[in-house]
Amino acid sequence: MKFIDEVTLFASSGHGGAGCVAFRHEKFIEFGGPSGGDGGKGGDVVFLATSGLSTLLELRHKPHQKAEKGHNGMGKNRHGAGGKDLVIKVPVGTVIKDADTDDVLADLTEDGQSVVLLKGGRGGQGNARFASATNKAPKFAQPGEDLEERKLRLELKLMADVGLLGLPNAGKSSLISKVSAARPKIADYPFTTMVPSLGVVPYKNYRSFVMADIPGIIEGAHDGAGLGHRFLKHLERSGILLHLVDISWMPERDPLAEFEAINHELALFSPELAAKEQVVVITKIDLPQTQVELPGIRAWFEERGITVFPISSATGEGLEPLLDEIARRLWSKPEEVW
Repeated sequence: MKFIDEVTLFASSGHGGAGCVAFRHEKFIEFGGPSGGDGGKGGDVVFLATSGLSTLLELRHKPHQKAEKGHNGMGKNRHGAGGKDLVIKVPVGTVIKDADTDDVLADLTEDGQSVVLLKGGRGGQGNARFASATNKAPKFAQPGEDLEERKLRLELKLMADVGLLGLPNAGKSSLISKVSAARPKIADYPFTTMVPSLGVVPYKNYRSFVMADIPGIIEGAHDGAGLGHRFLKHLERSGILLHLVDISWMPERDPLAEFEAINHELALFSPELAAKEQVVVITKIDLPQTQVELPGIRAWFEERGITVFPISSATGEGLEPLLDEIARRLWSKPEEVW
């Protein structure tokens, strides 16, 4: 299924039903009096987060969403039925914003969480409600309240414990496919991964955590370069970040300059994102060029107080220490890990 992480909706609640103007006309009752019933309430627009969905694709094809209007009141004091609420199901992790002001209206982060964003109009009162000692035959009723409508923007931010960060072809897809059941496309050209994917990584004592493979971020991504900044927001949901660095291209490319450039992109996009914990991972240590350059790269990071974790997704070398470090950072009580 195509991954859709952003969609614009035009949503409206239901109009309230109108009150009725009616009078009783019954045999043997000389003065029947008013008998107009009330109109029904219009339906609300409700957003419901569900773990059964993973994309916003279905809403892309239904940009106009409208709740049912309330039914009008009727004679003999019969009230109109209320309009059905419109329940829009969205994936867990969906942020709902006002498309015009960019204000956040709701952030649905739990399965089953719901929010009423647009309330249906109240039904109008029928003329029976307005009868009094001075006006025993009112010939008027209230119209139903008007509906609410709004242009909304829905953004899906993946919910993950660990987010993979790095340039295209840094080895993110290879890593997540090695440690989880996720099967992203893997190839030796940039931007192989076009959509984010999630994988559940099993750990010791039947524990597990969720890892997100985010499409490659390049310099200028916050301004739309490469795949643009639309995927940077997924990293905001991650507890910690694994920053994957590929040094097999040296000396043709400078991975250390690329490492600093990516962190600069994070800071430009969101200071909070830049402040997240990072674990630096040197990938592809099964390649001869990586083994040659590794001592110098490790020394550069250690001078800055950063411990690196060399791994090979092809052979599995170094994966166990890396998973242990992730577990140590995710779970506050180390004794729970073992």
